[in-house]
Amino acid sequence: MKHQLQQEQVIQLDFSEEMKISFRDYAMSVIVARAIPDVRDGLKPVQRRILYSMIELGLDPNKPHRKSARIVGDTMGKYHPHGDNSIYDALVHMSEDYSLMVPLVDGHGNFGSIDGDGAAAMRYTEARLSPGAMALLDHLEKGLIDFKPNFDNSEKEPVVLPAMVPNLLINGTTGIAVGMATNIPPHNPDEVIEGVIAYMDNPDITTQELMNYIPAPDFPTGGTIINVDDMAKIYETGEGKIRIRAKAEIENGDYGRKNIVITEIPYTVAGNKTKLVESLSALIKDKVFDEIHDVRDESSKEGIRIVIEVKKDRDIENLLNGLYKKTVMEDTYSVNLLAIKDQQPVIFSLKGLIQEFVDFQVEIYTKEYNYLLDKAEKRLEVVEGLIKATDVIDLIIEVLRGSSSVKQAKACLMEGNTDDIKFKSEASKKEAATFSFTERQADAILAMQLSKLIGLEILKLHDEEGNLRDSIKEYEKVLGSKKELFKVIKQRLNEYKKIFHSHRKTMLINTKSEDYVEEIKVEDKYVLIDRFGYTKSLDSASISRVLEENLKEYKYIIQMKNTDRLCCFTDGGNMFQVKAENIPRCKMKDRGALIQTLCKLDKEEVILYTSFEQLFESQLLFVTRNGYIKQVSGAEFETNHSQISATKLEEGDKVIGITLLSAGDVLANNQKVIILTDNGLSLGFPLSEVSELKKNSRGVRAIKLDKDDKVCFGIAVNQSTETFEYNDKVYNAKKVRMRKRADKGQKAKL
Repeated sequence: MKHQLQQEQVIQLDFSEEMKISFRDYAMSVIVARAIPDVRDGLKPVQRRILYSMIELGLDPNKPHRKSARIVGDTMGKYHPHGDNSIYDALVHMSEDYSLMVPLVDGHGNFGSIDGDGAAAMRYTEARLSPGAMALLDHLEKGLIDFKPNFDNSEKEPVVLPAMVPNLLINGTTGIAVGMATNIPPHNPDEVIEGVIAYMDNPDITTQELMNYIPAPDFPTGGTIINVDDMAKIYETGEGKIRIRAKAEIENGDYGRKNIVITEIPYTVAGNKTKLVESLSALIKDKVFDEIHDVRDESSKEGIRIVIEVKKDRDIENLLNGLYKKTVMEDTYSVNLLAIKDQQPVIFSLKGLIQEFVDFQVEIYTKEYNYLLDKAEKRLEVVEGLIKATDVIDLIIEVLRGSSSVKQAKACLMEGNTDDIKFKSEASKKEAATFSFTERQADAILAMQLSKLIGLEILKLHDEEGNLRDSIKEYEKVLGSKKELFKVIKQRLNEYKKIFHSHRKTMLINTKSEDYVEEIKVEDKYVLIDRFGYTKSLDSASISRVLEENLKEYKYIIQMKNTDRLCCFTDGGNMFQVKAENIPRCKMKDRGALIQTLCKLDKEEVILYTSFEQLFESQLLFVTRNGYIKQVSGAEFETNHSQISATKLEEGDKVIGITLLSAGDVLANNQKVIILTDNGLSLGFPLSEVSELKKNSRGVRAIKLDKDDKVCFGIAVNQSTETFEYNDKVYNAKKVRMRKRADKGQKAKL
């Protein structure tokens, strides 16, 4: 029996299905109850609970501040059992004037700073509600919104606050949920309220027409939005990217320098200004911008002031372009107008957000005026009863004196029941039997003070009756016409507009990010390469101090500009490039770096080193092992790639000779080509017989070779040249027999 009971208590579930359901429930809980704001009041649950706890504690703007720890404790204990850190972080955020256009909390003490400093512990800080929060909390006692049980059913909390300003658009919000996120930028209060009123005047207004009132977000930190043309699409779709720039001014500095002064930072850096200053300082350390002399932060309570000192005679506009490109002085704000409506996340357009706010206003103002109407009608009922009572006050006093209990007197006032009441005369009893006061009137009469019988007080009652009738008429008029209701909403919005008035802080322009042109001071340098391939560079001043004897150990000494490139041609038919700036700048005694590490050479042997500037203005003569030859213009090798193919080779072939020829030598037609083979044959012919071809061609036959013979040497020299070197031996150039290209070579003792 026990075994059977245990089996009945086992519930079998599909693991994947349970995970799916549990994760879905968790995701919806995070979306609806944690991270995404309600479209009506623009608040997340934790923010709403903090503000409600504060109003319960009586922390109005005109009341003293209270310890933040008390506020956090009340909020956590009554409404938000998710940890004190999350509550305190939300409380601090609602006090940040650099995050919100209209802060909701008035903080007292160290609540952090725009630099990125954190707030002090909650036991040290104090807070109270700001006027902005009261615009969300006013009229809470009028029953305008619904309440729900808290997490343990011990308290009631508001489902939404009776917000009478469009808080979601004015203050914006950021939140990351499961599978979605919201990122609503803050806007100017004046502009948003004007946009709401424009929608109420014309519900068919287009997004483009709304942008006449709300052209773009307005960030508390100022800055400049540089892609205003994109705002129409962003406001229409509810998604997009805004480009924000810091506001920078150019001032005269010391010693003839110019300074770039940052006075406003992008909203994305708000709360982390120190990081911006540190990133600017790192530009000097990492030598990203040679133009910057110094960076310092001179910010104070008066405002932000970050000074970038620029070296003398530098292009400041170009430097600014570089700073916008490589730092967060220009940043992207990703807009996602996501909010909760009817317990579901929805992406809204600008008009959609305004429409939801107006619909909410119609709802709460209708409830407010119904509340006021009901209150006025109840009061009018009482006042009418008191006025009626003053006319028969003597009889009422007689009833009270003749009654044995309040219940008996009240029954007489309401129903004319005179049983067991002692009257002075039968006439009084007969008149008392005509009483028909309502219960509310009877209670008011029984509670009335004798001072109300003074003539002036009676006049006040008559005045109050007139005022109540006028008010009731006005309330009924508002409730009976949407136009009149809108008039009341607009009037109150204009009052809030005066309270929260703010000039636009963020400038609006349309511009594209300009490219930064790196400023490089052009100067001569010398590249030294020894026979082992170790490479280094020296400036002109350094090499002038080196003894000529010490330079003999270097196989190649190439003069070039620091903006130039070192070109390396290999026997594998490839050309490698190394930027001059990447060649180690060393002292003469230093060894340098292997050329293989600078340009990723593998096992190929370098035949020719030259600067690209010299190469571009020259001709190259290629001679291969299989006896092919060609001329190629140096301009053919212009490329940004670090490695390209310099010539086409047959399988098994390789380059054995490359000669750099000046354009003047080629035009003078005074050059001859000398070819040597493994079998000791030599051949000479004029350079003019060699065709100029493209670099990707194989070339033409230079010499007729036997099957077992290969070319071992090829060079172009001046006709007057007497000797040439090969394999560390000197040969007589005059003894080379001159014949036609592609002839068979001749044995000769050179």
